[in-house]
Amino acid sequence: MTAPSQITATSRGTVCSRGRWPLLAQPRALVVYLCGIVGLDLVAIGVVAAWTDFRAGDVATFAALTACGAVCIEATRRLGMPAGVSRDLLSAWWLPAALLLPPLYALLAPIPLQILLQVRVRATVVHRRVFSAAAIGLAACAASVAFHNSVGDPAVLAGGGGGPIVVAAACAVLFTVLNTALIAVAAHTADPEGRWGEVLWDRERVLLDTVELCLGVVVAVMCGLNLALLLLVLPPVVLLQRSLLHAQLQAAARTDPKTGLLNAAAWHREADTEIARAQRTGETLALIIIDIDHFKKVNDTYGHLAGDQVLIQVAATLRSQLREYDVVGRFGGEEFVVLLPGADISEGRRVAERLRTRVGRMAVAADNAMVTVTVSAGVAIMNIHGADLIELLAAADLALYRAKELGRDRICLPAAPITPGQPPISPGRRPVSPGQTPVPPRQRGADGATGSIP
Repeated sequence: MTAPSQITATSRGTVCSRGRWPLLAQPRALVVYLCGIVGLDLVAIGVVAAWTDFRAGDVATFAALTACGAVCIEATRRLGMPAGVSRDLLSAWWLPAALLLPPLYALLAPIPLQILLQVRVRATVVHRRVFSAAAIGLAACAASVAFHNSVGDPAVLAGGGGGPIVVAAACAVLFTVLNTALIAVAAHTADPEGRWGEVLWDRERVLLDTVELCLGVVVAVMCGLNLALLLLVLPPVVLLQRSLLHAQLQAAARTDPKTGLLNAAAWHREADTEIARAQRTGETLALIIIDIDHFKKVNDTYGHLAGDQVLIQVAATLRSQLREYDVVGRFGGEEFVVLLPGADISEGRRVAERLRTRVGRMAVAADNAMVTVTVSAGVAIMNIHGADLIELLAAADLALYRAKELGRDRICLPAAPITPGQPPISPGRRPVSPGQTPVPPRQRGADGATGSIP
């Protein structure tokens, strides 16, 4: 299941004011949408509850499925939960509730587990948890109504007939589509400039959704046969849940938490791989170091929250202008680095200029002002300005310093190739974070940097 509980608290370009409720700090369209979904869920609960006959067997099944979900949460609690839109397998317990029980239980099933996630795993802003429960409940309720109207008696699912199982699988797909759509609309409303693909499906998400809906149908069949069989399906689900969270946490360890780009260590590993490939194939590539001009002035004038939003927006702009296989990361502070596989000197210059132009056009809201920034960049080309990663970083770094020296808001290239094997400059070495490859410092008046590109 895609969990919307971690939708970013502030949209890009918006800074929360102190003393305001987190919900009220969101864009007005997002507040209206979140409140509308929660209100619709409450209305649905009230209407469906009036039509539901409460039976002891249904209550016992609901309690057993909820208990299994709670065991999954407790078993993976120490792993934590990654920030951002996360994935879990809790729908393995929500789907059986939707298929086997009246629709009311599908609406209620997410509530206790979302409370448990908030209390035991990650305490986040309450309105995110409330929206999570509402979105999942509405999607599960729609799947439940569709299944009950199609098969009549949900007990036929336990018979193992092909027809009911196909209908159950189709309703599970309906649940996944509706849940993802509700999350995607919220995420896009929070960040209209973001890519739909970031919250919709890609190959990895389709695979996870397929596994998830198959698991949910299997659990529903087992639960329909005998409630005690949940004891047999619980351990495999817990193991899958732990594996999924572990993979997400590993991926999160590679990214910069503020911008979502690769962190310095992960970028170095990716860049080393690309450079080794280029050396084998004889292809060229370009390396760009980008630095936000006068970033300290932004922090001093508008505050560090506004500065953080500028970093987030610059990162989003860079990502939107690059290819999927380009390697982009945050190098620390206000500095970003981009590796362009297969790019020659002409394409490297063109891409760097496009990035500079796009960043110059963006604006970030801060209190009653709009913050604009410019960037300077240094570009280095493999086999022209260096033969390995250290030499390319050194060349691009010197070119960036020259761009700063010439007045900022411009692109520079090294004037002369760096001799392969040339030892890095030792005086005044810049500080290096753990796992980061040392980079020779910028030196005032150094040879090897030229003027700006018109």
